[in-house]
Amino acid sequence: MSSRQLSTTTSSSLSSALSATLQSRDIISNPPPPPEPVKAWVDPASLPHHGHASYIGGNAPDYVKQLNYNTFMCYGVGEEGCFGFKVGKSVKFTDVNVNRKLERQGRLEATTTAEIEVTKHMLNGAGMLHGGCVAYLIDNCCATPLVVLGLIQDANGVGVTQSMNVLFHSPAPRGTILQIVSTSIALGGRVMSSRCEILDKNSGRMIASAFLNKMQPVLSRL
Repeated sequence: MSSRQLSTTTSSSLSSALSATLQSRDIISNPPPPPEPVKAWVDPASLPHHGHASYIGGNAPDYVKQLNYNTFMCYGVGEEGCFGFKVGKSVKFTDVNVNRKLERQGRLEATTTAEIEVTKHMLNGAGMLHGGCVAYLIDNCCATPLVVLGLIQDANGVGVTQSMNVLFHSPAPRGTILQIVSTSIALGGRVMSSRCEILDKNSGRMIASAFLNKMQPVLSRL
């Protein structure tokens, strides 16, 4: 290699190194703007107010109880005339709790308890609680502990149902008081899951149990 070629190569290397240094300094002094936060599918804080949740027991903060109920009513039940509106509006939450589970290395677990009486319009032709009505109750109620946990952890726990596995244990005739106990299992960035048990409040008999998976939808595909 001639001295002229060596000089050209050295000059080129120095120029590249200098350019990289200046670029690095420019990045440090002028960092790129942070990415915009991902828009939530449904933001509980933006939903209309529905009644007062002060009657609901449990250790969850009052604002969590209220926002959870707002989400249940606005997103789950909907307006009058929506599918299952009369059933959904009759659901009364009695407790909302958030506890740390020592057996899960202190992870938070949310539990909601709701009640509803089986009435005539919830029955099938045999005079028992309709399986479709059970699925409706599970889909809406089992989602609530995920909303609660999301509010506590400053994450979005509202999603769309991905799958639901329901086990029917025994019939429930008219007049049965259903106690619906729903518990969070996992709250991920995209997928979340919970479980639910529907009991006869007076006898403790299991009516149905279920596992529910929900996911955050891709907004651009909606």
